[in-house]
Amino acid sequence: MIVRPARLFRPFAIGALLLWAWSASIGTQPSASFAAQIESLSERGGYFDTDNLISNERSYLEVIPELKKRGVQGGAYVGVGPDQNFSYIGAVRPDVAFIIDVRRDNLLLHLLFKSLFTLARTRVEYIALLFGRAVPANLDTWRGAPIERIVAHAESAALDAKGVAALRARVDDAIAKIGVPMTSEDRTTIDRFHRRFIGAGMDLRFQSIGRPPQLHYPTYRDLLLERTPAGDAGSFLASEDAFLFVKDLQRRDLVIPVVGDLSGPSAMLAVGKLLAARNQRVSAFYTSNVEFYLFNDGRFPEFVTNLGRLPRASNSVIIRSFFQRYAWPGSVSASRLQNMGELVEGFAKGKFKYYGELMQ
Repeated sequence: MIVRPARLFRPFAIGALLLWAWSASIGTQPSASFAAQIESLSERGGYFDTDNLISNERSYLEVIPELKKRGVQGGAYVGVGPDQNFSYIGAVRPDVAFIIDVRRDNLLLHLLFKSLFTLARTRVEYIALLFGRAVPANLDTWRGAPIERIVAHAESAALDAKGVAALRARVDDAIAKIGVPMTSEDRTTIDRFHRRFIGAGMDLRFQSIGRPPQLHYPTYRDLLLERTPAGDAGSFLASEDAFLFVKDLQRRDLVIPVVGDLSGPSAMLAVGKLLAARNQRVSAFYTSNVEFYLFNDGRFPEFVTNLGRLPRASNSVIIRSFFQRYAWPGSVSASRLQNMGELVEGFAKGKFKYYGELMQ
């Protein structure tokens, strides 16, 4: 991971301000408190050479049955990256979620998602707004629709340039009401992100900067239609109940995007202190394949130290993905769980010295 200095958030004391802000989120919360939480928890941002608008993990739903089997429910969820987190949140049903990512762009992307949750009443409306397509009439008749029907609507609905302009104005207004201070560059970035979704539609793929999208990466369509090993539709957009759960967390400002490095000096520590003060434990921590880069950079020990400072339960888990030679034969990616305590305690005993050992 190549990291360069980015915007530095002004540090605030973690304590009365954050506890007030979080307590306020239980009821009617002023948006300024949400912005204060983001600013207080965040650290210096960095750079990574991918757009990360969507996941490149076709395997992301492989862990859903195991999460249920292990009884991973409630508590606090922590994750990295874009909206695959919402599918894990829909499965785990946490009380609060923190999305920690080294790129400020990820925070901006999550503000876009948050605005769409505010504007959309149903899954089909959320997808229509995300891709700039017409919202169907009689929304209530779509609540029980299978995801295949919703995808088909998004692909067949017309794209109207005038409608897109009006949509972008609505989204910008909703983002402004969230209350997070932004520069003109930030607003331009969010506009660019949204127009990427609108322009590419369901064919949108994960992309590295300076390289065309790789054809073996899944499209957004593929991710929505993916199934768990049990054959169930597992995306948060495949279930109205899961969508509404995430929407409610967003409404209460309990999906909190944070700029931070998993091996960094303050963001993870700040989240840990906040959870400890609230007597809450991390139930699931989605790391994607960030650990691969932390091993390469020699910063994996710092990550495990940070992980060990998070309050956890006996069944708390790491959700991680593996690519290329680390995935199963014939697979581009593989997603697996590991008990969080097993990683922290095992590393202290000299285990997990190499990235490949995590796959074991």
